[in-house]
Amino acid sequence: MEETLILTALAFLLPAGITMVAAASSTEKEAKDTALMGLLAIPLAIIAYALVGFGLQFGGLGVVSDLPGAESLVREWSPLDVAWGPGWGVIGLGGFGVLGGNFGGDLVSLFLFQAALVATATAIPLLSLARRLKFPLLLLISLFTGGILYPLFGNWVWGGGWLSQLGKNTGLGHGFIDFAGSGTVHLLGAGVALAGIVVFGTRLKRRRGPVAPPPVHLPLLALLGTFLLLIGWLGVALGNPLLDETLPFTQVALNLMLSASGGLLVAAIYGWFTTGAPDALISLRGGVAGLVAASASFPFVPPWASLLIGAIAGLLLPLTVYLLEVRLRLDDPTAVVGMHAVPGVWGLLALGLFAHGRSGVGWNGVGIGDYFGVSGQGVSGFFVVSGFQPHPTQLYAQLVGLGALILLFGVVWLAFRGLDRLLTLWPRAEMESAKGTGSSRRRR
Repeated sequence: MEETLILTALAFLLPAGITMVAAASSTEKEAKDTALMGLLAIPLAIIAYALVGFGLQFGGLGVVSDLPGAESLVREWSPLDVAWGPGWGVIGLGGFGVLGGNFGGDLVSLFLFQAALVATATAIPLLSLARRLKFPLLLLISLFTGGILYPLFGNWVWGGGWLSQLGKNTGLGHGFIDFAGSGTVHLLGAGVALAGIVVFGTRLKRRRGPVAPPPVHLPLLALLGTFLLLIGWLGVALGNPLLDETLPFTQVALNLMLSASGGLLVAAIYGWFTTGAPDALISLRGGVAGLVAASASFPFVPPWASLLIGAIAGLLLPLTVYLLEVRLRLDDPTAVVGMHAVPGVWGLLALGLFAHGRSGVGWNGVGIGDYFGVSGQGVSGFFVVSGFQPHPTQLYAQLVGLGALILLFGVVWLAFRGLDRLLTLWPRAEMESAKGTGSSRRRR
């Protein structure tokens, strides 16, 4: 219990580190608003998650987990259970007693750990949209992300929902797997941010060549933020109360370091080749992108694969920034697409490719005795170790989970479009109302 609380405390370094990296890419005038949004994301997300989010995510946890205290959380709703059988849970309907103090220590530990993740997922869009939206809208987005969107997808992945049960219900590998939040935290937060960038953002002027850093470039702030993220990621990767104690935790830590190193080094080399000198901000962002990409698969892939996953994410980062800001002319001041979205997609798919089969025996209730006729085989992709059977079904499960995220992003985009339409019509309605009031006064 004490170790879990210490690791959870480290996990709260994630929103702090992300805020520092975002502030390092801001002008001096904008840095204050950016830092404020990163700070406010934590209490806003925690309050929304405590009120409704935890119950929506883990209301049916007792059906799939033997965590002490979870036996009371058995309310998982699905419109498909009657037709397709159990295991198609969509949302939890219990466990709303966080503020009432109705939970034991293990469930409280789970809530605290998840609070760090929901704060991170909420901070990502707030930091990206802080410079283009007013506080009431940012408040609405944070409450929606922390109270509904993150718990909904988190239920599907970690709360016993339908994505995690794809292996048992449809034979797709071990079901959708996202070990430390490549998709559930980072891609989800980045998707909300990207929807806001597209709907509320302004198009940049056409330009050629590499994207230059802002006038006030604070590499030391970005360096400190990245190191905080590295430490916080250890807390996220090792502190989850739901983790199986048989997982190779030392390999998780090794793979974490290798993925960050690969992403940072490749991004630095790319900057050196394109501009003649490595850029600190791009290099550090590449390290974060490497961590994001490898988070889905830390215990399931060999060290060389984590290094490769991080390196490819570090290469994709500057290419994504160039595509988005130079070719598409979309203003992405915190590089949320290159640092969280694209690496999140790559990381989810990479697990289906490089999972070696040594770890994850019985993950999501699949392969407890044997898997594809091989005893002791765990989560497996195309490149398994000798003696295990490669299989493409894990990649298929990852693709289904990615498709579910894309559908959620479509809903968010439509909601933002409707909100933008209302904001456009609101001043017009006020003006017409003012005109009508003025004419009636003149008539009097």
